[in-house]
Amino acid sequence: MTRRGRRTEVGPWAVVLPVGSFAEAKTGLAGQVAGHHAELAHAFYLDTLRAVRATPAVGVVVVVTSDPLAASQARTLGAVTATERVSGRGAECAATRGVTSLAPDAPVAVLVADLPALRPDELHQALTVASQHRRSFVADSGGKGATALIARRASYLWPALGSGPRGRVALGGAHEIGLPPDAGLRLAVDTPRDLAAARERGLGLYSAAVLSLWAMPLRPRALGAALVP
Repeated sequence: MTRRGRRTEVGPWAVVLPVGSFAEAKTGLAGQVAGHHAELAHAFYLDTLRAVRATPAVGVVVVVTSDPLAASQARTLGAVTATERVSGRGAECAATRGVTSLAPDAPVAVLVADLPALRPDELHQALTVASQHRRSFVADSGGKGATALIARRASYLWPALGSGPRGRVALGGAHEIGLPPDAGLRLAVDTPRDLAAARERGLGLYSAAVLSLWAMPLRPRALGAALVP
């Protein structure tokens, strides 16, 4: 929207984080952390939430989850919560649940909750670019899905987050926000290679702590091998 040729300022932004069962998440990383994938998934969520809350342009964070601990921690860290089971394709339903809890004209971003290398300045940059477009997205580092779907108004949003080829989001008319491949906002972690890339970028406090307790002392060769292309 413009006035006299100038775009109106957008913000503060709302961010929606769908959070599923930690026990069912990141099973592909179990061998890297001696079976402690649930703790690692939990740490990814906390680091993502912490970075989002530290982003100046963000006014409110809505965590959508059926996990009581995730909800309690969200409120402790200053987020609000909505209850919805998040599992598989249910993540889209959860995203919709979070978005519909907002005012229709609220600018909103839906993020995956496994971005342990996310930095507030990256999210701020993405939101700044997104403010110039009706709907935008950030592709994951592999270019197969999206880690963030952003809209100037909640009513514009189509929650197709992380659920298929990048083209599915692009075909919905969303603008792709260009960020470097190693930007934390693009580094959703599902595989050992993803984890190695996130470690190279720099993990958040919680994820680094989990890896220092479990992965490094117990499986140093496994993580080292993951760094080799």
